[in-house]
Amino acid sequence: MKKLALLFTLAVVLISCEGPQGPPGFDGLDGSDFVAQSYERVRSITAPDYNILINHPNDIVVFETDVILVYKSFGQITASDGLPTDVWRLLPQTVYTDFGEFQYNYDYTFDDVEIFLDGPLSTDFNLLDTEYTDNQIFRIIILPAELASNPLIDITDYDSVMNLAGLTTQDIITIE
Repeated sequence: MKKLALLFTLAVVLISCEGPQGPPGFDGLDGSDFVAQSYERVRSITAPDYNILINHPNDIVVFETDVILVYKSFGQITASDGLPTDVWRLLPQTVYTDFGEFQYNYDYTFDDVEIFLDGPLSTDFNLLDTEYTDNQIFRIIILPAELASNPLIDITDYDSVMNLAGLTTQDIITIE
């Protein structure tokens, strides 16, 4: 009898949990507007202007509110697991050399990214060693504003951006 009373009570509790349907919620935003995109380019920065212009791939659409980040490869290190790990730094990035100091910097539009060397007026980039100008690897990450404003994202940390944007190295298009 106690089991029957317990089953009856349980059935009443489960059935009584239903009530009138609430008001409809707001329409969500289109998920396609929140997709991060990325691509990689290997370029040499040459005289006379020491800049390069990189057009966005045709299949990438940049919106007015998007944020574009450019990372430069600064080589590799050996990780704690013994495997090589790429080192990426967000531009602008100042470099100190025996030649003096200069900066890798960039600006962007909806169509392209311009990456350039910047320094004091007295800087003669013709004296730079080719390790700073030839075959430089850049990764361009396009983040929707909603993702870029996420307080959990640290844009100076390449891995943080890739993880929160849901991007992997397989998502990156490399074009020489």
